[in-house]
Order: sequence, then structure tokens, then C-alpha cells
Amino acid sequence: MSGISRRNVVGAGLTAFTAASYSRIEGANETVQVAVIGCGLRGTGQIRTFLNIKEFRVAALCDIYGNKVDAARQLVPEVQTFSDHRKLLEIKNLDAVMIATPDHWHVPIAIDALNAGKDVYCEKPLTLRIEEGPAVIKAARVNNRVFQTGMQQRSGPHYIQARDEYVKKGKLGKVTMVRTYWYGSVGSFVKPVPPELVKQPANLDWKRFVEPVKWRDYHPYQYNCFRAYLDFGGGQFSDLFAHWVDVAHMLLEEDRPSSASAMGGFYVPEIRDDGSGRTAPDTVAAQLEYPGGWTCTFEATLAAGMDANGVELYGTKGRMLITRAGFEFTPVEPRTPQDRGGRGQRTVPFPPASQPNKEAVVVKAEGNLGEQHTRNFLDCIKSRKVPYGDVVLGHRAAVACHLCTRSYLEKKQVRYDPAREEVIA
Repeated sequence: MSGISRRNVVGAGLTAFTAASYSRIEGANETVQVAVIGCGLRGTGQIRTFLNIKEFRVAALCDIYGNKVDAARQLVPEVQTFSDHRKLLEIKNLDAVMIATPDHWHVPIAIDALNAGKDVYCEKPLTLRIEEGPAVIKAARVNNRVFQTGMQQRSGPHYIQARDEYVKKGKLGKVTMVRTYWYGSVGSFVKPVPPELVKQPANLDWKRFVEPVKWRDYHPYQYNCFRAYLDFGGGQFSDLFAHWVDVAHMLLEEDRPSSASAMGGFYVPEIRDDGSGRTAPDTVAAQLEYPGGWTCTFEATLAAGMDANGVELYGTKGRMLITRAGFEFTPVEPRTPQDRGGRGQRTVPFPPASQPNKEAVVVKAEGNLGEQHTRNFLDCIKSRKVPYGDVVLGHRAAVACHLCTRSYLEKKQVRYDPAREEVIA
């Protein structure tokens, strides 16, 4: 296994596990013992999801801040608690871990868990940097572990229906552009520092929090609002676009772009000048190009006047809007040269109105995406099949986001070799 190349590891991403790879297969119908690492809002939300699925038992909790562990323990009083994930991974009967830490800890913890023989559910974005992807993929494959990334749309029935009944069957025709947007997600990036965090609490291990990145003294805002800092994540690109670009990858079944262009800045005065020193821009726009002949755009702003999110697909035969609430498909009549008069004169209104040739199809979402994705994780723990949000797919969604961040920082287009999965320039 030591000779596995980067390309072979990534290319093997969708190879199914064999039954023999599951050392605990005899107990596959028993309760799955799971630990939650990272007990913030996402981690405690996932605890509630595990509690809704009887086959899971939350066996342990871990966080570098004791207050968060204490709060999460109110949901599962009988669990073991830890401040260091390495100690948690020594639990002998632990089957799986859920990682809900800040982004810069995702890969180090995931690799430790995989090497300890645990299956992993890791929140998106999978990586902080493009270069981390092959290492975590290799750890998952070499250790024969199930790895689910938190791209919940992959398990949503209406997303699967949109792909299988509308995109795959050609009802949209040739899709040339996917437009994505996520406006107004202020709470993830702008949070007031609570009084108890103004000075470093005695039970908050700041040294451990910072460990994977460059050292800096305790900074309450950087701890309390890590997404606002590019040392800890990719801002709105990797926190928000990660979901939507993965939807585009899922629907169009192509997940390696060839170039990225992005721009943005600190344009909202009250955010720009609040003294927090944030490094993630409040407003961004990006465009990815794919070898299959389509582009994917992303827009986001923290400006108060915007509050919406979604994915829009535009094809030669129709268009689709899809969100977590459902999707709407509208077929359109193709335009022909006869739609124009001589010498370039238009015989249709300008700007041209859409031309629906039948009633739009509206499909509403059913069930809870988080629970559906967690159930898929459970099913794959037992069957050893590849989950919907497999580690390779998580890597490729993260790459698309990181290319945008790199383009924004370098103020130029970034080219990417989709075959070699390497940045060219």
C-alpha cells in the first residue's frame, strides 16, 4: 500500500468496499457506537439527529472548550467526555466518529480516526487546502473505512429525482450554465463575542485550537467566529458554495473544473470597520468552467438586503431552480433563426420572455436532509457500500471552493488540470 500514487488513490474513489473489509461484519446489525468531535451548533445538532435514529448510540463527546462539552452532555448524560480526540479514539468499542470542528481540524482528526479503524462522518468542507485531499482519501481507502462528508443534498430524494428524471433524461437539454447563490448568511460570519470569551477561559485549550495553523495569541473573535478568517476556513466559498457546487457536480455528473475566477471584498461598512480583523470577504462572486462545456457561478454577500439561496440550471430545453425546499422545472421552446427578422431585427419582445410550453413541474422536499444523510451513513456502515457523500466527492467539492479562494487572493484566473487534479497556474 505504501506505493499508492496520488492519482491512483483519487481515481479509486468510487470503488465499492468488499464485505471482507469490514472487521466487525458479524456485529453489523448491532447498535453503532458513535462519538461526536466538536460540540458547537453543528455538533449538537448532529447529536440530536443520532438520537432520532435508534441504531446509533452516542458514546463519547470531545471539544477543546469544556463549556461546550458540558452543554452537549445535557443531551446524552451517560457519555464519556474528552478534550483531546486522540484519547477518545482509544475507546475500543467505538465504531464511528462525527467531526464537526472548525475546518482546519477536519483532515488531521479524520486521518487519526481512519487510522484507528473508525468510520467517519466529516462536515464540509472536507479540507482546508487542496493538498490535504489525497492524504485523507488514501487513509480512508487503505483502512477500508466508510467516509461520509456532510453534503446532505446528496441524500435528498428531490435532488436524486431532479438528477435522474430531469437532467439524466435530457429534459433540460444541454445545460450550459449553473447559477448558485447564498445571500444573507450573516450569523456564520458575524457573531458578537460573549462575555465569558472576552478573556481566555481556563477550560478552553487555545493552544490545541490553533495547533494545525500559524500560532497567534488568544483572539476571542477568531475563536468565536472562525469562519470569518481564512486561516481556519475558506469564508463563504467553502462554507456555503461547498453545498451548491456539489449539487451542480451531482446533477451534471462532472466534478473537476478546468479554471476558476473570483473576486470580492469588504464592502459592507459596519462589518468591514468593526475591529474584528476578519480576513474572509463579506461579498464574493466566482465562476468555474468545466471541460464538459458549462460554467458554474456563485454569488454571496452579507449585506442585509439579501436573503436567499439556491441553484439554477439553464439548458437548451428548460430551466430548473432547486433548493432544500424542493425544485421547479420549466420546459421552454427552443428559439430558431426564424425568430429574428431580416438585418438582425427581432420579431420577439426584448428582453425575450421565457416561453414555457406547458405548466411548470413543482416538487416539494420531503423529510429531513440531515437525517436522510445520516441514515445513508448508517446503511453504509452496515453494508460497507460507498456512501452518497464519499470522501472523493467531498474532496472534489472542496477543490472547487479552494480554487475560488485562491483566485480571489491572487486576483487572477486559476487554471486546474482535471485529469491530473493539479493546479496549473
